[in-house]
Amino acid sequence: MNRICIFCGSRSGVKPVYQEAAREMGKALARQHIGLVYGGSGIGLMGILAEAVLEGGGDVIGVIPRSLMEREIAHQKLTDLHVVHNMHERKALMYELSDGFIAMPGGIGTLEEFFEIYTWNAIGEHQKPFGLLNVHDYYGQLLDLLDHMVEEDFLRREVRNRVLVEREPDQMIRLLKEAQSHEQRK
Repeated sequence: MNRICIFCGSRSGVKPVYQEAAREMGKALARQHIGLVYGGSGIGLMGILAEAVLEGGGDVIGVIPRSLMEREIAHQKLTDLHVVHNMHERKALMYELSDGFIAMPGGIGTLEEFFEIYTWNAIGEHQKPFGLLNVHDYYGQLLDLLDHMVEEDFLRREVRNRVLVEREPDQMIRLLKEAQSHEQRK
């Protein structure tokens, strides 16, 4: 696994545990020599994550739409920053550059990006692994909703089970690597 795309907030959240998790994820990526692909922001969890990877000597590729350059305050010290026209281009490029995907705590943009990757997988567009870093049970209610969708027969159990879930950054990376290796053996 060469690069992992991480979706997360351009805000930091109210609990310090979210910021700590972003720092730990960045350190874990750098330690394991895995590049980060992310939304290109220098603020919030996005900025903390990117800084931790860079401080650890890792590569960071940002992808940001022109319209968010000022609002999300693009990070100026990245290995590479791609400025694209819109969110559709952002997500397509992030997908192309990445071997796997993780959603950390974030808002509606984080969910939208994660669910697009999830949907593409569900309909057979890709087999890249993806998961939720469930920091402080941030995604607990979302996971309950996915289980409810299965119970109500709107989501197949097999598709529900493709979402990898972990609380610790190193373990999440391990799960992605194992899932990628399993797909390659198929």
